[in-house]
Amino acid sequence: MAASLSFIIVMGLLADYVFRRLKLPGLVGMLIVGVLCGPYVLNLIAPEMMQVSGDFRKIALIVILLRAGFELHRDTLHRVGLAALFMSCIPAVFEIVGIILVAPRWLHISYLDAAILGAILGAVSPAVVVPLMIDFMDRGRGNKKGIPTLVLAASSVDDVFVIVLFTIFMGMYGGGDINIWAKLGEIPVSIALGILVGVIPGYVLYRLFTRYDWRPPKRTLIVLGVAIMLTWLEKECERWVPIAGLLGVMAIGFIILEKSEAIAHIISQKLKKLWVFAELLLFVLVGAQVNVHVAWKAGVAGTLVILVGLIFRSVGTYLSLMGTPFNWKERLFCVVAYIPKATVQAAIGAVPLAAGVASGEVILAVAVLSILLTAPLGAIGIKVFGERILDYGERSSYRFKDLREKQELPHVGERIRSKQFGTIWKIIEEKETWIEKPALPGPSPQGVNLIPAIQLRCWREDSSPGPGRGETMSYQYSQVDPSFHDHWEVLYDW
Repeated sequence: MAASLSFIIVMGLLADYVFRRLKLPGLVGMLIVGVLCGPYVLNLIAPEMMQVSGDFRKIALIVILLRAGFELHRDTLHRVGLAALFMSCIPAVFEIVGIILVAPRWLHISYLDAAILGAILGAVSPAVVVPLMIDFMDRGRGNKKGIPTLVLAASSVDDVFVIVLFTIFMGMYGGGDINIWAKLGEIPVSIALGILVGVIPGYVLYRLFTRYDWRPPKRTLIVLGVAIMLTWLEKECERWVPIAGLLGVMAIGFIILEKSEAIAHIISQKLKKLWVFAELLLFVLVGAQVNVHVAWKAGVAGTLVILVGLIFRSVGTYLSLMGTPFNWKERLFCVVAYIPKATVQAAIGAVPLAAGVASGEVILAVAVLSILLTAPLGAIGIKVFGERILDYGERSSYRFKDLREKQELPHVGERIRSKQFGTIWKIIEEKETWIEKPALPGPSPQGVNLIPAIQLRCWREDSSPGPGRGETMSYQYSQVDPSFHDHWEVLYDW
């Protein structure tokens, strides 16, 4: 298994580099590497690795959903809340209806089997969509109207809704008694409990992090461990009560961000570095799950069914955005962002076959084909349309994030030590501002060239009589200033 892991890292990074050089999303290259190296093509990944791939993929998905939670600001969620609610169910319903209309005739399956297929295909893939939305949010693209936040939040709830419908249709196939309204009632219950089980540990973690000055890597590992426990709790409780564990994972980040933006940003940056490895595992192993031989059996008819479903889904997505302040181009971006399929299809595509559904083999073939067609095309479409449609102002907040990362600046509440004098200081205020770029030798350019700068105000802690009294000093850092770590080091207790 160790050799397979090294192979995934090397080949995945190489594919990521090649596709980025081609101006395409790197995850498309990772998916292709997974398909080619998986057990159904070249069989270069050890069977033991494939046996634990589900756990690896879940952990990787948890990492990116934690990052998503640490980017969800309450004011932005308020602005997109209603639209996100509509997008979490209407597009999936439209797609299921479209597939029910055409699949029985084209694939020669029953209407109930078509409904099961529609429920499988109706889920958007958070594994593909969330990383791309976070990339846009990190760079300030579309943040003015909250478009990436809208897609991110809606795609997470979309999966809960679709899986409940899938459970209903599978129950109807079994012929047993099933209360459809009770099952539909599980959707809001699952969402509410998922958020609740995330908010509570999120608040506890916030209290711990403010009381004890732990090092950022240890904070990050604690958050990750708690998030993994939430997904375990979801599985353990599913016999009695439904819990949307992945929503709980996002809620952890959200509540920490609400209570302490400084701590949230520190943990988010560490998760961003961890995501480099998690991304490789997620997309290569998702690709390795794809059986191209099964997908081939779906043929032209399966491709047409998927296409019709996407057309219906696109209409539903566009209608969900009626009444929002988005222009037609921004709505088109949301339509494209709702195309990729991968995670849910790989997870439940084979369930009908295992349950003895008559058309189970056909359903699995179309589900696999949908991953091959929509995951790479959707990712490319999101990248291309996002770069052209999502705007940000000239003075974007992203430039401050970029400056903070390069300088590795501390946040309010953190303690620092002077390398020259050994004195201990605490950051009590930070301010983002724009300054005029220092003039270079030679003729001055026309107009004022403004660059971002961050001002830090520090209070000397080691010799002051008490908080609010004693010596304070202010420092300013920009892209033309020396590094913060040339003169200071950040202190942690553990």
